[in-house]
Amino acid sequence: MRKTKIKKGDEVVVIQGKDRGARGRVLRVLPTQNKAIVERVNMIKKHTRANPGQNVKGGILEKEAPIALSNLKLIDPSSGKATRVGRKRLADGSGVRVAKVSGAEIG
Repeated sequence: MRKTKIKKGDEVVVIQGKDRGARGRVLRVLPTQNKAIVERVNMIKKHTRANPGQNVKGGILEKEAPIALSNLKLIDPSSGKATRVGRKRLADGSGVRVAKVSGAEIG
């Protein structure tokens, strides 16, 4: 599995594609596909058939589709701007993600 710089719960901005400029929270990361699902971004319509046995209503559902990680940038917690992500070792030996713009720790 590949280590990603964007994690579940991060606030991100879309930098490329049809939803460029949209901000949202990461709901799920798919590291094997190099994609993430972001809240209210890259919405698709899915046609579903009713299934009373599983309490599924039929119709047209709108849901989030995965978006490539290369099209996302993390939002700096201190300045609110898009930033790249770096890593830093703390004195106790643990690693932490840092924003390249301000140097602030993330999460």
